[in-house]
Parts: sequence; C-alpha cells; structure tokens
Amino acid sequence: MESLGTWGMIIFLVVIFAVMYFLMIRPRQKQQRQHDDMMKELRVGERVILAGGIYGQIESLSEDTAIIKIESGATMKVARNSILGKQEIEESAKSVF
Repeated sequence: MESLGTWGMIIFLVVIFAVMYFLMIRPRQKQQRQHDDMMKELRVGERVILAGGIYGQIESLSEDTAIIKIESGATMKVARNSILGKQEIEESAKSVF
C-alpha cells in the first residue's frame, strides 16, 4: 500500500510539471521566438516602440544598437533589445515624421 502512495506522488508531480510546462514555459518560448523574428525583420524607416514607451522611427541599425528619430526630430542611440515592437499607426498619422 505504501508503494502505491509513492508512485501516486511521483505521477502527481510529473503531471504538475507537464501542466506548468504547457501553461507557462511553452507560451513564453513561442513569444520569445516571435520577438526574435520581428527583431531580424526590422528595417530602416520603420516606426517602433521602445521599452520606455518612446515611439520613433529607425534611422540606422547595427548589431547591438539602433539610432531612433523621435517626433521632435531628436535622435537617440538605444540598445537594439530595447525595441519592443513595431508601431501600428493610422494613415492620418504617417506624415508626423
């Protein structure tokens, strides 16, 4: 009877680990893969949002950094991994830059 309890506990732990993997780890890996793909596709001229909430347009890209032009006309050199994603903009706002 005691060995059944031990096996039951082992099976329970395996099931809990599997549930954690499919609910937490796997979706994060998929999200990371999508972000990596987006970072590879970045091009000069695209509008992006940075980790600090700053919106701007890519002026130049290097392996580790990017030069971003913001609305005021100023440029900022930022770490490339601080780019969160591409900015989705409306047609009427395209003439801002």
